[in-house]
Amino acid sequence: MDRRAFVTGLGAALAAPGGAGAQQGGRLYRVALVLTTSRVGDMNGLDPVHPLAKAFVHGLRALGYSEGQNVIVERRSAEGREERFGDIVAELVRLKADVIVIAGTSGVRAAKAVTASVPIVMAAAGDPVGNGLVQSLARPGGNVTGLAVGVGSEVEVKRLQFLRDMLPGISRIAYLGTKDDLESEWTKSIRTAAPVLGVTLVPIQHPLNHYTDAFAMVGRLRPDAIFVSSSPASFAHRRLIVDAVTRLQIPSSFAYRDMAELGGLMSYGVNFADLYRRAAGYVDKILKGAQPGELPVEQPTKYELAVNLKTAKALGLTIPPSLLLRADQVIE
Repeated sequence: MDRRAFVTGLGAALAAPGGAGAQQGGRLYRVALVLTTSRVGDMNGLDPVHPLAKAFVHGLRALGYSEGQNVIVERRSAEGREERFGDIVAELVRLKADVIVIAGTSGVRAAKAVTASVPIVMAAAGDPVGNGLVQSLARPGGNVTGLAVGVGSEVEVKRLQFLRDMLPGISRIAYLGTKDDLESEWTKSIRTAAPVLGVTLVPIQHPLNHYTDAFAMVGRLRPDAIFVSSSPASFAHRRLIVDAVTRLQIPSSFAYRDMAELGGLMSYGVNFADLYRRAAGYVDKILKGAQPGELPVEQPTKYELAVNLKTAKALGLTIPPSLLLRADQVIE
């Protein structure tokens, strides 16, 4: 049962001029969407496989943009290699993109280094003020605006608490992440919270996009549960990670609802599809003449707790009724 609508959508191909709706003066706009780790093939089509790409394109469509008539959506991905961001953005600048929507702090930083004139919309960047991406949330200045996810540490601590509340008897929790994940401010907050919650975090580091050795270690350690980093790489490899956890038969916690839907025990975090839908709203305002530096940076407003009862049953677990009542989605 799904008690909150899950909006997803994005779009499809390069196309020829035409147009009405949001189009001004018969112009064909060129909008770029750049993701961090996903396959470009999953971003393509009028109804993409990738849920965030899907949310963005559906958001554009709801605002009157039709691919091939008044907009072209250029899809790109760094495919896990963040050093590619600069070249990708340079190519989009040469293509005369009207707006570039880009994921993550490193992507926005690279885009800002390449162009100070093309508007840049952050789809989900961490602490944009602290990272020097904007001057302030209320008045970002320059050519960057969009959506921030700087509340990450609080959300991750709450996710750990939900896992502990779901499994009151647990003591050892494996925390799976890259070196950067394990050294992040978010992880420091989680490590501080763990003793207060009566649990021990066991860090398990893996190279970016490589998980085999890490899951072999999880299998040897047999922790009571596994807490997977909220990094974009975790989302990009969501099926691989959930399949590995399922084979190990260990309760799992994720930051992305998609991973609970794929078979993880639970998830709690920002509704990222909502952020990408809202990014389309920024694009619309900019194409209609708004200056990005004058559009306030917004933060997440939707957080979701999902519980997979089918997985709980397979693991022989009984989920406390109080937690089920708090869940936005219970998968049966």
